[in-house]
This record gives sequence, structure tokens and C-alpha cells, in this order.
Amino acid sequence: MRYSVVVGVIGKTNVGKSTFFSAATLLDVKIENRPFVTTEPNVGIAYVRKRCVHVDLGLPTCNPRNSTCVNGYRFIPVKLYDVPGLIKGAHRGRGLGNKFLDELRQADVLLHVVDMSGGTDEEGNPVRPGYYDPLEEIYTIEEEVDEWFYSIIAKDWEKLSRGLDVVPWDEAVNRIHRRVAGLSIRREHVVEALRAAKLEGTKPGSWREEELKLFAKKLREVAKPIVIIANKMDIPEAEDNLRRVMRSLGGRVVVPTSSLYELALRKALKSSLIKYVPGDPNFEIVDPSKLTEKQKQALDRIREFMRKYVGTGVQKALNAAVFDVLGMIVVYPVENPTKLSDKDGNVLPDAYLVKSGTTALEVAELVHTELAKGFIAAQVVNRNKRVGADYRVQDGDVIRIISALARAVS
Repeated sequence: MRYSVVVGVIGKTNVGKSTFFSAATLLDVKIENRPFVTTEPNVGIAYVRKRCVHVDLGLPTCNPRNSTCVNGYRFIPVKLYDVPGLIKGAHRGRGLGNKFLDELRQADVLLHVVDMSGGTDEEGNPVRPGYYDPLEEIYTIEEEVDEWFYSIIAKDWEKLSRGLDVVPWDEAVNRIHRRVAGLSIRREHVVEALRAAKLEGTKPGSWREEELKLFAKKLREVAKPIVIIANKMDIPEAEDNLRRVMRSLGGRVVVPTSSLYELALRKALKSSLIKYVPGDPNFEIVDPSKLTEKQKQALDRIREFMRKYVGTGVQKALNAAVFDVLGMIVVYPVENPTKLSDKDGNVLPDAYLVKSGTTALEVAELVHTELAKGFIAAQVVNRNKRVGADYRVQDGDVIRIISALARAVS
């Protein structure tokens, strides 16, 4: 299966990254209260949640293949990388930092899990809540990621830049893009970063170190944006810290979260103790008589937290990263426009995450390259219109590709 979005989970050691990963994927990973428990990246599948179009169309149900539908919500898979904990100096290899950072090459967006309670020091060791400043944690780890970007761009820069100065600007951009293409960076990211750094059209050979660092930072911001996961919000000291962090970070995306509570809910769901759809603001206990008093008290605390923050924050964080920050939308390719199904009769079988601005032809390429080669037109079934190759699909489009080579892919 192809995953159109890769999400990297970063953070200092011992801040709850592995708990977040387990809560999002419900895979068993090592969770211990000490630094460097995770020494290899955990890779799993998480899901973003979107109201399924079958509800909007008044259909009783759908038959998902590449995703799942629960209570009218389509859960669409994304790949999740939990990178081992970073510390100050990681970009220079401290704490195996270079190896860990290298795992982020394929990520489209980063979730920075932060101990908002201030209960871990600079090295990731447990301290009393409120002791360490989470704002310092945010700046430190993000600086490590930016410095890692810079180290890749700056390698042999003097030699590369001499060649950039003697070619047309478009070719210079192409060569810079080739330098960073291994980081899953698109050419438009390079163009946007150069513009943001006010280096567009200038001679790369004349850039000072601070200008090259600024370009690297802007490139990271556009190519691998960061969402702040304000974790451990179930600890009282986290509340004041959150208010201060949000004031300091201005318009940054910050999601209050308790990964611990979400993991507890998903385990209870797996054991059929509760009814819960990830991302819901509440849950239902199936049979209170089957719970111990300790379990009831724990669920009461979780319910109170969810009431305050409208959920545990884990699903909200994934959705914010994919839909709000990356600007992804969901489209539903079908073969039968009357039944809204594939050739086997599965209703709305696939939900594709695509970038806002994706064309009908690009959707055809995602479904099958042969469909794109023989592209004639597309039918947007739920909007009752026929469109051409350059039509930019909209969120929730149910789309049928009309292709001269359709039989070749049946």
C-alpha cells in the first residue's frame, strides 16, 4: 500500500513520544522512564479522521478497502515514524543524533512532542514537574533539526555555489533542489524558501553563513513544518506552561494532549470495556460492573480531561498536521458512477489523501498510470459535472476517471 503522507515524531528523550506513538498506532513499543529507551525508529500506521462522504450523500454505508469507516468517520492511513529522542548537540552526532535525524528524510510534517509539565531536564532525565522550561525544550529541539538541514546544504557549498553563480537562476534553483531532493523536498519548497529568506535572484556564491542558515531554516519550515504536541497536559503544572508557550509562539499550531490517556482509552476499547471512536470528545462504558474501582476512577479522570480539552488531543494532532498544516484533502475515486462503487460493487472503496490543488489528471495517475495515459475526462459524481484534466479536485469529491485505457486496468 502507498501512503501519501509520512509523519515524523520528534522530541527530547523521555517526553512521551513512545506513548504518543503507541496511542496513535496501538503497537507495542518500549515505554520506560529513562533516556534513550528507543534506539531505532518505530514505524507504524496511524489514521487521520474525516467525516465520510457516504454520510453527506445519504448512503446507509460504504465498503472501504484502503481505509476504514467508523460511525460515519473515514479513518485514512498515514505512515508514522517515531524517531529516537534528541538532545542538544544531536546534529553533531551527540546521542546518535545524526543517525536519528536521518530517519526524518521521508517525513512531510513533524510532530514535536513536548513535556509541557516541565518534568524532564535538558538531557531527558525525570525532574519534578515545573522544573524545566518547555519553551526552552521547543527551541532547543527545533534548532537541532534546523542545524541538521543546514549541515546537509552547507556540505561543499563553496564549490557548489561557484557553479551556481554562472548559470541562469532557474538552473541554479534546479541544482539546489537536487542537493536536497533526498530529504523529500520539492522544487517549489526551494523556491518558497529562497523567497522567504529574501535570496531570490541573488548570487549564491555571495551568501554569508547567516544567509545560508536562514535559507536552511526557511526550507525546513516549508518542507517539514512542525506541529507542537503539548503532551502531559494531565499533570497540573502543564496548564500554566501551556498558556505561556502559546503566548510566546504566536500563531504556531499547538495541540494540548495527554498521550497517556489516549493510550488507556485505546486499550480499554481493545478490551471491549468502552465504546470510543478516536477523536471523539467522550466515551461510553459498556458494563460498569466489569470495571474495578481503580479503573472507574481512572476513566473519570480521563473523562474530565476530555471535557476540558474536547478529547485527548492525539487524533486532533494528527488531523492538524495532515489537514491544517499540509493542506491535504480527501477524494473518493469510483468506477461505477451510479452505484458509487468499484467493479466489484464496493461502495466508495478508496479514500485518497491529496494536496489541495491536485488536478483530476494527477488523481488518475494516483489510481493507475494507465488511466492517466488514456485520460479523456473526469466525472465529479457528487457535484454532477464533467471536468477536464486541469480541474482542481475539491475536498470530498467522488470522482470517476474516464479513460481510453480503462479496460486495461480492469
